Amino acid sequence: MLQKPQELRETERVSLVDEDKTMSANLKYLSLGILVFQTTSLVLTMRYSRTLKEEGPRYLSSTAVVVAELLKIMACVLLVYKDSKCSLRALNRILHDEILNKPMETLKLAIPSGIYTLQNNLLYVALSNLDAATYQVTYQLKILTTALFSVSMLSKKLGVYQWLSLVILMTGVAFVQWPSDSQELDSKELSAGSQFVGLMAVLTACFSSGFAGVYFEKILKETKQSVWIRNIQLGFFGSIFGLMGVYIYDGELVSKDGFFQGYNRLTWIVVVLQALGGLVIAAVIKYADNILKGFATSLSIILSTLISYFWLQDFVPTSVFFLGAILVIAATFLYGYDPKPAGNPTKA
Repeated sequence: MLQKPQELRETERVSLVDEDKTMSANLKYLSLGILVFQTTSLVLTMRYSRTLKEEGPRYLSSTAVVVAELLKIMACVLLVYKDSKCSLRALNRILHDEILNKPMETLKLAIPSGIYTLQNNLLYVALSNLDAATYQVTYQLKILTTALFSVSMLSKKLGVYQWLSLVILMTGVAFVQWPSDSQELDSKELSAGSQFVGLMAVLTACFSSGFAGVYFEKILKETKQSVWIRNIQLGFFGSIFGLMGVYIYDGELVSKDGFFQGYNRLTWIVVVLQALGGLVIAAVIKYADNILKGFATSLSIILSTLISYFWLQDFVPTSVFFLGAILVIAATFLYGYDPKPAGNPTKA
């Protein structure tokens, strides 16, 4: 028996809805998978690149930060170009209207951009002085700083589960940083500095990440500009601040051996992964939720710990570290947990 036209249209509509749900789910898990890969590989390759002993000068982390910002700008411009239906005229109009014609809106991004640039430089310092596993777990303190700045700057209210998760988080990080004999031996072998320097770098990066992230969120909520336009503005100021850092701290080295001194294939991998970070986070925010993001973060911590122990061999886990890592992972899940109220039973 043939279906009526109305029934055919209804069948097609249901089919399209199912396809949209499937595509949305695929994008969700794809973005999370890329986030796990990007986070884990960036930490490990950055750590490896800063401790690898090679002939000649080591690459300058300050120049790597600048190159990563430039790559991020290029990627965002391409994404805006794609959103404007691959029209150069439309792209030029969007960039002119949204950036050049709104100087005050653009200048607002100078503050978080400068902080992000400082944070990116601090991460190189941290991974020159800490093993990948300890860095990964300790860096989760940015959840705490982000929450505190959200409460103070955005008047955000945290639930009981979130406050409990922050207490668990601080306890877990304290356990991870608990000194042990193996850590004392390892700290003597670190040529780039001490564990204290690495810890201070991570803590400062956590505070800068929390403040800059909340400030950026506040700006996004106040305006209707796309996240790609905002990232172009961030990258522009980040490049300027980064170049200032290169000139102030590494100007003599750059004039002597060049801007790209010590760059090799591994260095370029680190730079590309760092540039990819902001874009992946934007995709995760768009397609995933906090619980799945917490799952991705936890999986990244576990992978970093295993690879740091078996491949880099710069980390010997202790029972205290494992306890702290488990607490941090649990706190990450708990912070993203959103208990749904039980619905009213419907009458038959």
